[in-house]
Amino acid sequence: MPGSRITQAMIDAYDEYTHLTLDRRGFMEKLTKLAGSSAAAAAVVPMLAANSARAAIVPEDDERLNIEEITYPGNEREMRGYLVRPADEDQPLGAVIVVHENRGLNPHIQDVARRMALEGFVALAPDFLSPLGGTPDDEDEARSMFGDLDPEQTIANGVATIEYLQNQDFTNGNVGAIGFCWGGGTVNNLAVNAPSLKAAVAYYGSQPDPEEVDSISAPLLLHYAGLDDRINAGIDQYREALDAAGKDYTIHMYEGVNHAFNNDTSEARYDEEAANLAWERTVDFLKENLG
Repeated sequence: MPGSRITQAMIDAYDEYTHLTLDRRGFMEKLTKLAGSSAAAAAVVPMLAANSARAAIVPEDDERLNIEEITYPGNEREMRGYLVRPADEDQPLGAVIVVHENRGLNPHIQDVARRMALEGFVALAPDFLSPLGGTPDDEDEARSMFGDLDPEQTIANGVATIEYLQNQDFTNGNVGAIGFCWGGGTVNNLAVNAPSLKAAVAYYGSQPDPEEVDSISAPLLLHYAGLDDRINAGIDQYREALDAAGKDYTIHMYEGVNHAFNNDTSEARYDEEAANLAWERTVDFLKENLG
């Protein structure tokens, strides 16, 4: 519907739907009230949701890249993943695990892995829904599966992913991780549980138990969105624990932007300026720590 306007209340309702307890029916009822009509609400939904039809920044057939869909040993069963390497590089490179949002391994995260490989890294985007059969095409179905994941198994599969990359002759043995939303929280928890992790970048990710922060050895780069009250509520306690433990970390707050500001497939929440700045900082950080 021409003229449909996205408000912060609509974005907050979508966040409640995708991350908390609001079901789709309740979300649409709330959105209809906010938009003024069911037709206006229907027009707003595609702007709030991630849209896989939006063009990738790096094409799937980019000749500068070698791309494989792989399987590799997980904790208890096989993991699936999307592995991307620079095509013209014959020297071992630092490796980056790209951890998806609560939609699973989708085209957007595959695109992020391709972008990371073009920065001079080996990039592996694991499908952390592999224990449940892998990421389905339907986004709502994928999101619902995350409640069935075993958190301990998820972290164990992350540790197995680090070990897999460390043992490949196309890496230099230095492995870092970058994660978004659910993936940001996963990276924070992976840093707690994986002493061999060399760098951790969390975009708007939930924080780990402060009591476990002392076991972190990797330097941390933490990106947060100024309007993301849900996630930001845990920052102060995390910072205090990191300071008390003497950990190497940097926090960047991007004012005036929403949770998922890096996801360019979400028209309402994507912020190009913040995304570009965070990406530049991320790449510099990973190059410094992974070689």
